[in-house]
Amino acid sequence: NPICRKNKSWKFRYKQFYYRAQNFYKDVPASEEGMMGDFVEISEIDLEGSRQFLKKFGPGKAGTKRALDCGCGIGRVSKGVLFPVFESMEMLDMMEEFILHAHECYLGDYADQVEAYYLYNLQEFIPPTKRYDVIWLQWVACHLTDKDLMKFLMRAKQSLRPNGVIIIKDNMARQGCKLDPIDSSIIRQLDIMKNIIQTAGLTILDVEKQEGFPEAIVPVWMIAMR
Repeated sequence: NPICRKNKSWKFRYKQFYYRAQNFYKDVPASEEGMMGDFVEISEIDLEGSRQFLKKFGPGKAGTKRALDCGCGIGRVSKGVLFPVFESMEMLDMMEEFILHAHECYLGDYADQVEAYYLYNLQEFIPPTKRYDVIWLQWVACHLTDKDLMKFLMRAKQSLRPNGVIIIKDNMARQGCKLDPIDSSIIRQLDIMKNIIQTAGLTILDVEKQEGFPEAIVPVWMIAMR
C-alpha cells in the first residue's frame, strides 16, 4: 500500500489521505441516496444480503444484546439489518451531520434503542472491551490504511463478547489494490483483505459475495471473523 510507505513525506501523505475522505463526505447529503452513492436502487438488495449473512451468526449462535455499527452514516444498515435483531445499538461515524440526521429523523422509534453515538474517525476509536455481540463495518474499512485497519481489528477483537463476530462488508478489487484519490478509499483484492485480518490475529469464519448487484459495480464481499 503506497499510503503506508514510510519516507520523508509519509506524515503529510498520511494526513492528506484522511483529510480527503473527511472533505469528500462534507458534500455527501444525509440521505439514502447519499449513503449509496447514487446507487439507491440496490439498497434493499444489499440489506437483504446482509440480513441473510447475519443470520449465520445471530440468535442461537451469538448473543443479541448489543451491536456496533462502524461508519454508520445515517443508519441505513442499522435500521435495515441490525435494529431488528439486537436489543441495543451503538453507532459511530466521523460526520456529525449524518449522526444528527440518524437520531433526529431517519431512525424514527429505533433511536430509543441507541445507547451511544460516537463522533470519531475509526482509526482513532478505541471500543470498550467485551461489549459487543456484532461489530459491523460496511464501506468503511476501505477508508483505512492497511496498518490502521489491522490495528482497529485488533482492538475490535478485544471488544467482542463471547461468540461475538466482526463483519466487514466492502468493495473488493478483482486484482491488486486501487486507491481512489477523490474519497481516499482503497479497494483491496479479497486475498489482501484476508491477509490483513489474519495478521490482526483474527480467525475468518465465513466469506460470501453479495449477489444481485449490476456487473458494472465493483464486487462486494462479506467477511465474518472473530
